[in-house]
Amino acid sequence: MEMTQELEQILLQLAQPDNAVIQQVTAKLKQAFKDPAIIPALCAVMSGSQNPQIRQSAAVMLRLRVKKHWKKISPNDRESLKAVVLQAFMQETEHTVQHALSQLCAVMVKHETPDRWPALLQLLNQATKSSNPHDRQVGLLLLNKVMESNPEPFKPHYSQLLQLFSVVLQDLSNPTSLYYCILTLTAITAFTGNEEMNQMRSIVPSLIVALKHLIKADEVQASEAMEVLNELIESEVSIVVPHIADIVRFCLEVGGDTTLSDSLRVKALFCIACLIKLKSKTVLKQKLLNPILHAIFPLLTASPPPGEQDPEDVEDDKEDGTDDENPKHAAAQIIDTMALHMPPEKLFQQLMPLTQTCLASDNPYQRKGGLMCLAVLAEGCADHIRTKMMSSVLQTVCQSLSDSNQVVRSAGLFALGQFSEHLQPEVSTYCAELMPLLLGYLSSLNNAKVGHVTKAFYALENFMENLGADIEPYLPTLMDTMLSALNNTDSLKIKELAVSAIGAIANAAKELLVPYFPPVIESLKGFLTATTEEMRSLQTQSLDTLSVLARTIGKDFFSPLAAECVQLGLNLTDTIDDPDLRRCTYSLYSAVSTVSPDCVTPHLTAITTVMLLALKSNEGITAHLEEDKTFVLLDDDDDDDNDEKEADDFLEDEPETDVLDVAGFSVENAYIDEKEDACDALGEIAFSTGAAFQPFLESSFQQVYEMRDFPHEDVRRAAFGAMGQFCRAQHKVWKENPIEANHQALLKLLDVVLPCFVEAVRTEKERLVVMGVLETMNNVIKTCKEEVFRNPSRLQEISHVIRDVLKKKTICQDAGGDEDDDEQQAEYDGMLQEFAGEGIPLVASSVSADKFSPFLNDLLPLLMSKTKSSCTVAERSFSVGTIGEILQALVSVSGGRGLAGRLSNRLLPVLVAGVKDSDAEVRNNSVFGLGCLAQAAGPIIVSDYPMMLSVFSNLLSKESNLRVIDNLCGALCRMILSNVEAMPLEQVVPALVARLPLKEDMEENKTVFSCLAMLYTHSPALVVKLMKPIVAASSHVVGHKDVDNETQKILGAMIKEFAQKHSAEFQAAVKPLPAEQQAKLSTAIAAS
Repeated sequence: MEMTQELEQILLQLAQPDNAVIQQVTAKLKQAFKDPAIIPALCAVMSGSQNPQIRQSAAVMLRLRVKKHWKKISPNDRESLKAVVLQAFMQETEHTVQHALSQLCAVMVKHETPDRWPALLQLLNQATKSSNPHDRQVGLLLLNKVMESNPEPFKPHYSQLLQLFSVVLQDLSNPTSLYYCILTLTAITAFTGNEEMNQMRSIVPSLIVALKHLIKADEVQASEAMEVLNELIESEVSIVVPHIADIVRFCLEVGGDTTLSDSLRVKALFCIACLIKLKSKTVLKQKLLNPILHAIFPLLTASPPPGEQDPEDVEDDKEDGTDDENPKHAAAQIIDTMALHMPPEKLFQQLMPLTQTCLASDNPYQRKGGLMCLAVLAEGCADHIRTKMMSSVLQTVCQSLSDSNQVVRSAGLFALGQFSEHLQPEVSTYCAELMPLLLGYLSSLNNAKVGHVTKAFYALENFMENLGADIEPYLPTLMDTMLSALNNTDSLKIKELAVSAIGAIANAAKELLVPYFPPVIESLKGFLTATTEEMRSLQTQSLDTLSVLARTIGKDFFSPLAAECVQLGLNLTDTIDDPDLRRCTYSLYSAVSTVSPDCVTPHLTAITTVMLLALKSNEGITAHLEEDKTFVLLDDDDDDDNDEKEADDFLEDEPETDVLDVAGFSVENAYIDEKEDACDALGEIAFSTGAAFQPFLESSFQQVYEMRDFPHEDVRRAAFGAMGQFCRAQHKVWKENPIEANHQALLKLLDVVLPCFVEAVRTEKERLVVMGVLETMNNVIKTCKEEVFRNPSRLQEISHVIRDVLKKKTICQDAGGDEDDDEQQAEYDGMLQEFAGEGIPLVASSVSADKFSPFLNDLLPLLMSKTKSSCTVAERSFSVGTIGEILQALVSVSGGRGLAGRLSNRLLPVLVAGVKDSDAEVRNNSVFGLGCLAQAAGPIIVSDYPMMLSVFSNLLSKESNLRVIDNLCGALCRMILSNVEAMPLEQVVPALVARLPLKEDMEENKTVFSCLAMLYTHSPALVVKLMKPIVAASSHVVGHKDVDNETQKILGAMIKEFAQKHSAEFQAAVKPLPAEQQAKLSTAIAAS
């Protein structure tokens, strides 16, 4: 008894705000906790104290005790605790104490399982069905806490629970009951199975009605309860499919209601985006696109309240705009999601009239809304805009850049930045119109508002990044502006923007930037050695730009700085603890490793240690604890069992928080970005440093492998990418040192990684992750070739997963349910299939044709179905291009000729039709494919040569696209190389030579000059007769940076022969050439 009074005293003192008192009392408590009688004493206080705060504290203490030490509590104490808690709960009147007691029950259920505590189930049953509304409410609170922490053990009771929920949801006069009921439903949704589906579906209509009532009663609770819709959509979308129209209508109502809080409206709008992402076909089929657009356009174009501005237009010295979600952003996000997940034809038909009305309006916020809409369409509908409406949308944006209203100009800059990022290469051809406008913005750098300048830089950077050598005329102006901003501006933000812009300029200019390199490096070094806090984001940006320079400026110029750069990075992360800064040092080491791996090697231990820590760390994942932090002090383990605990505690850097005590998790983006960049960098460094990385490969692989299930999609994608890089790194090590141990290590790695890739393609929900996995798998096959297929089951697994993507049968393609034969699809869905298709030729070149033949027979019809004239240009170009690459692969594998011959009857008509296509890229790929077919099938298709030559001859007479003409030369050469006897050389060769040198497709030089060299041996007279044009063409190719060494060798040897054996003709051919070309030829002759 006296212990109970003493405890009551202690708990009373704990509630005082005096730290000294709290410390003394904590010591007493720790002592008390050593006595086993503490459990009954706490029970007595919890049910008998007159002070609600003390009852609550006792319940919290018991919970901490139970959570960690249930096994140490004697069976008698456990049973009496179970009885006391329920009794206390029934008689309690204070909500805070009920809350603490229900959390205590939840922890006990975790240890006991529901079936070993029948009294709890009985109490829940009585209370939730009681005729007294207050009892029902308290029962639902208890149910909610118990269920949230133990959704799985209750599975056998789900059906009963769902019956209860459908009754409770009718009780609209009791909003608190609705609230707890909906939260509990949210908690179990992810765990429900097929047997509960029908019940779940039937609840949805009353759930919507209940949410409407809850919104009227309590917006904060309603906002939390809205999560139930996202949970239903994300974890089992088939539950909501029958109710999609009702959910959309409800969410549009909430999203459009300006009297409600922003956070509630944003939640509702986010739901719509979610539905469009997962079920765009259903949304279109149920004709919901139009109502959604008509409801969200007013949000997109709304004017802010008088005297205020939209957050992104507010000028402040902080970052541009705030990141707070608001209904306007949410509306733009819905259009963004539509663009990514709907066929552009269907979307634009309904969207463009609304957009055009906005753009023509007198109201600046209408014009801004129209521009925002165009901006967010660019990513998902890039092909559609590029091929069908490029000049009109660019004109619109150019006009907006000189609009009288700054709000509109800012939106125009944002749109231009988006276009520059996504509408390449077409946007770059508007260089002459756009660069002067953008440079005009920069000329007033010093007196402009920082926020507006930030937007101008965003547009400029994205635009410049893709210009390539076309940036040259603007370089002096650009670099003067940037260097003067680095040296003369006081604003750190503007310096940061200039440093970032220099990175973008370097991506385009590459070695053209060399003259500006020294002053840029001086500035960057200055920033990177500073230590003050306000320099942090400027330093982060400087590291990023340094990484770009390492990759672009050229080995000769960067190598001397490489070691110093690595040291700069290590010094920074030693002195400053900042995830953004660390992340940028990873990218820097990675970039340096591609230029000077030897400078990274000595520091691999330090570098990999930091990165692996970043992957292991839980930092930045904040658990939102519900109770007072004071009690965590008491959560120490008993001294007597410290020895065994110490080892475990040592490994955990933070007190382990159970999800139970957590109202939610939030993860800071910086830490996610850090994990993503650590994966990327580890993969690239492993590949660049090769054998030196071997001691770190296993530990790095294990840590990266753990990340493949990380909740954030960018980290998953990077982890898969790094796993592929580790395979390529191990292959390189084995090739350089072909010992059996290295070979076994490679095979072991491939046996873990490839099944992992195949599984991810089938089951991963995020389309971008699947694209990343397919791209990585393709790279691994390209590098490791036949090693990938040493395992006998691998060929079938990979071929089948490619087939499934082409048939849209994977999870991320919304497989199942509404199968429709509609040809049209979102552009990104098409891109996903392209990544899969690119794997087919890679597999074809890695295994014998006989092994691959049955799988290719499965895959070819899927490709050929995309060559129809009704398909989009992107689909036709992709399918014909892939067929060409498959034929090219068959040229060099065993049994390839026979397989190509057997396929020729199916493929010839498709390729010949493609040569007549209206689109240049499709024509180009078809011509390439025909050449490869001739080369692969050899004599088998000689009878088709006359027809092929007549097709080519027709094309040559009217083709204006330079790349197509280059590929036509390549195709004729492939025909000659494959069957010289079947070709009318006297007609073909002069026509071919007249089209040289190649203008755009430099890779085809290899085919062309191999062919000419062969002809020189076969029909020397013919070649000598054409020496003049051949030598003239050669003078453009020797020493060309885009022509590979092998081609240079073939060419050099042939010219040397000309010079030695036909010197008169050769001299006559050389004489008319400019001195520079003559010198190149002399160099080539001397070199061979």
